[in-house]
Amino acid sequence: MKRILIFSLAYYPDVVAGAEVAIKEITNRVDSNDIVFDMVTLRFNSALPEFEKIGNVNVYRIGFTRRNPTIGDLGRFPLALNKYLFPYLGYLKASSLHRKNHYDGIWAMMANYASFAALFFKIHYPHVKFLMTLQEGDPMEYVKHQVRFAYPLFRRVFTHANFVQTISNYLAGFARNMGYTGPLEVVPNAVNVAHFAQEYPENELLVLKHRLGKKNGDFFLITTSRMVTKNAVDEVIRALPLLPPTIKFLILGIGPDEAMLRKLAYEMGVADRVQFLGQVLHNEMPKYLKVSDVFIRPSRSEGLGNSFLEAMAAGIPVIATPVGGIPDFLFDPDQNPGHPATGLFANINDPTSIARQVKRLISDPALRAWLFINGRTMVAEKYDWSLIARAMKEKVFDKLL
Repeated sequence: MKRILIFSLAYYPDVVAGAEVAIKEITNRVDSNDIVFDMVTLRFNSALPEFEKIGNVNVYRIGFTRRNPTIGDLGRFPLALNKYLFPYLGYLKASSLHRKNHYDGIWAMMANYASFAALFFKIHYPHVKFLMTLQEGDPMEYVKHQVRFAYPLFRRVFTHANFVQTISNYLAGFARNMGYTGPLEVVPNAVNVAHFAQEYPENELLVLKHRLGKKNGDFFLITTSRMVTKNAVDEVIRALPLLPPTIKFLILGIGPDEAMLRKLAYEMGVADRVQFLGQVLHNEMPKYLKVSDVFIRPSRSEGLGNSFLEAMAAGIPVIATPVGGIPDFLFDPDQNPGHPATGLFANINDPTSIARQVKRLISDPALRAWLFINGRTMVAEKYDWSLIARAMKEKVFDKLL
């Protein structure tokens, strides 16, 4: 039996995003008789225990807390200090655990403050193998700018790692650019295919369509995106005046750009065609996808883009931009004629290009059906969590240890 200690800034149930989902889905599928997983993470909510077992992970929480904090509280004192203190507090907690558990490996989730804690641990315990996972969705220049004052230390995270796993070829290139020369595997994130492909009774879908105000002839665009600059929700709003008034836009998600986006929709004269639906529960999301007609996110950057894969599993066509890890799985019939088409590409920061691709899908039901079949088939064959967990075990953990 081997033991791996995970360093992650957040985990269930405080904050749940792609990286946290990946940890949980992968570790739950690895036999606990082969590998025991412990974790050091932040404890934002004082209602959560300092230790608990979640699935196959023993979770140890550290840091400042507040009772049932909101998303806004995470950016305010004292919780805002947590990520800056994590390199030191995380290292100290990990050292204490190592004296008791004698870890064979450490696993840093993302190149952030959690990776600094892992680096300090690796420097003091060089015989313990160090795995780095890259899941970053922000532009690489932005990431470098964020760590500019600690850039030499940031590079050492990569040069001290024994193994790097990335979720896309784009991030693999970033690891090499940062000076990493060791073994590297691209193992993407996955989706719960059965969850997003599930069918609903027609009357249940009709109730949701009625609640959303979808009439005969309406065509719904949908995005499940945090309202941040990189996701370019603003570009879809700018494209709406170029499209017929029967085309509406659903936004599932929250984020700091919401006020700006609401103001933009009003200024563009399309406020009545944009619905800000807020945070929708994961178990409800497939239903919203199934009452929509096209998933769209003209990202300015993307590590991989799980939301696109979820939409493909749900059976709706996708419009994206050829940035980051998206070209690993999205193949445009014009730009990638050698692959079965799984979506359409629009240009970055180009509302006219977005409108053109939307019109193309409206007028071509055969193309929509083609993208649906190819997209769902690809996701089922390559992006199911059971397949990804097996790849992590055989291609990453076994080789690391």
